[in-house]
Amino acid sequence: MSFSGEVKEELLKQYASSEHCIYAELAAIVMFGDRRRTKYGNKDFLPGNGEVEVLLSTENDFVRQKAFTLCKKNINIKVDKDEGILAFSTGFAREHLMPDPDGTLKRQCCKRAFLRGAYLCIGSMSDPGKSYHLEFDCIREERARLLQGLIAEFDIPAKIALRKKYYVVYMKEGSAICDMLNIMGAHVSLMGFENQRIVKEVRNSVNRKVNCETANITKTVNAAAAQVRDIMLIQEKYGLDELPENLREIARLRLEYQEATLQELGDLLTPPVGKSGVNHRLRKLSEIAERARK
Repeated sequence: MSFSGEVKEELLKQYASSEHCIYAELAAIVMFGDRRRTKYGNKDFLPGNGEVEVLLSTENDFVRQKAFTLCKKNINIKVDKDEGILAFSTGFAREHLMPDPDGTLKRQCCKRAFLRGAYLCIGSMSDPGKSYHLEFDCIREERARLLQGLIAEFDIPAKIALRKKYYVVYMKEGSAICDMLNIMGAHVSLMGFENQRIVKEVRNSVNRKVNCETANITKTVNAAAAQVRDIMLIQEKYGLDELPENLREIARLRLEYQEATLQELGDLLTPPVGKSGVNHRLRKLSEIAERARK
């Protein structure tokens, strides 16, 4: 099972204890689960007291299981498991199943429940070992704006992008996804995500250090090779004995210890000389070699 599926499996087992939170999660399932129809046709809730049927997708077993469990003890909602249908009056829907900020979504706990239901219906996320991405795919822009607004109330930044026919509410920051999993109640998945995140960050940190050290080694080797070429040219043109003692000494050490660092060369001198002093002498040799090439 994918990591996204594991999150849904966990959310499937999260049940609100209060009636208002149950209605909030059902409201999300009614809004995002699949088609809604009345006796007047496949439309949204109509005014009046007709009956609404919600056809839950047969492809999303998470949604059907959650919806039927939430509705099991509610006498206002008829359940047909075989056909995958929930049925209730439009009056009941207007009172309990509309995502109203002043009603169904007034409490923070209900907002969490609504987001949980939305994720079960239209949410997905990538494997945190590969990339950080969590999204909700909405058919309508106003629904995407609703989700974005609810998520923002928990101080989580989410963006909206139009992808084909969907308005996608998404987040790519690891910290934002962690907060989102916590809000929805996917605490086990959150720990798994954090573990993957730590491993990934450590691996990236190690890779950066290795790359940096490799670059430094390459730079040191190239510089040492250039210094050896300069010294051999000076030896051929003038002879090292013609150099001042301090330059002659470092030149001979460089020829003998071609892979040594500046610090190691400095330690071999008597008395020892620091890196800057060694570098200064080698630059002097480079200048002499440049004049010899002209």
